[in-house]
Amino acid sequence: MNRKNFLKTISTAAIGAGIFKSVSFADNSSNITRGIIKPPRLKTGDTIGLVTPGSYISESELKESILNLETLGFKVVYSEKILLQNGYFSGTDEERAEDLMNMFKRNDVQGIVCARGGYGCTRILPLLDYDAIKDNPKVLIGYSDVTALHFGIFKKTGLITFHGPVSTSTFNGFSVNNFKNVLMNPSDEIVFKNSNNAEDENPYGVVSLVKGKQQGKLLGGNLSIAVSLIGTEYDVDYSDSIIYLEEIGEEPYRIDRFLTQLLQAGKFDDANGIAMGIFRKCEPKEKEPSFSKSFSLMEVLQDRLGNLRVPVVYGMSFGHIKDKFTIPFGILAELDADNQNLTLLEKAVL
Repeated sequence: MNRKNFLKTISTAAIGAGIFKSVSFADNSSNITRGIIKPPRLKTGDTIGLVTPGSYISESELKESILNLETLGFKVVYSEKILLQNGYFSGTDEERAEDLMNMFKRNDVQGIVCARGGYGCTRILPLLDYDAIKDNPKVLIGYSDVTALHFGIFKKTGLITFHGPVSTSTFNGFSVNNFKNVLMNPSDEIVFKNSNNAEDENPYGVVSLVKGKQQGKLLGGNLSIAVSLIGTEYDVDYSDSIIYLEEIGEEPYRIDRFLTQLLQAGKFDDANGIAMGIFRKCEPKEKEPSFSKSFSLMEVLQDRLGNLRVPVVYGMSFGHIKDKFTIPFGILAELDADNQNLTLLEKAVL
């Protein structure tokens, strides 16, 4: 069955089963973002601290990072640790944690941008000084493995951080506009409009697995990292949340495994919606002998999430793609699966 026919099939089946239904938000919206700390907004001319809390970068990637941020109108600072290598990490755990903490503590640094993700951020969570972070709130932005920092910092401090471009990302017009609208020139309500960039490898387009409209606090990031934090002190309460998820390079059976763990851990029980970005390179590998018998990515998503009674949307503009939203971690938002929109309902910065 081709993908277009498959999508028509799941939509018809879901409607017939009464799955696609509108849901209204409970009356606790006034409490949903209580206790959060919003960082000061970024301004042209601000100084950005560049860090590598996970995997290492090359000298050419450092030059690219500096150019990207200076083109946005920022000054860039970094320490001698920026090009360290320790196996697949950028320095030791202690060095990476110290470098990040120094950027939070420096009075001349207004924001912090991760140069890349790559494995390693979960390892430094026990080494961070969360009191110092709370006393020096700043914009922290990155995605993929940086998800671990978003979870840990929000859980320990309430500081709003941002799932968005790393400094080696593609800073095209779409990503830059979203970056500026959220971090520099915010309005009280921001509607994220999905890109249709063919280069972003999304054969499905934007798909509403379950329709409806709901509000909640935005929590999430990389799927595998979110799963890896279950049972740790850095996991967050998903109640009344809009969970946003992205992934790369995981075959459908592994996506199935991650989602099943979230389901069995009760993470979706009290959530208000699920917004998925583009799960890039997550189809079965054709060279595998079992390819012809494998489920597709969309079949897995429909099976695991299609029976939830909250809005569920796949294919929104975030993840390991060129056109990226900058998504705050912890503020109030609305997911509209009928119109396939995600709307920020408050400013994420002061």
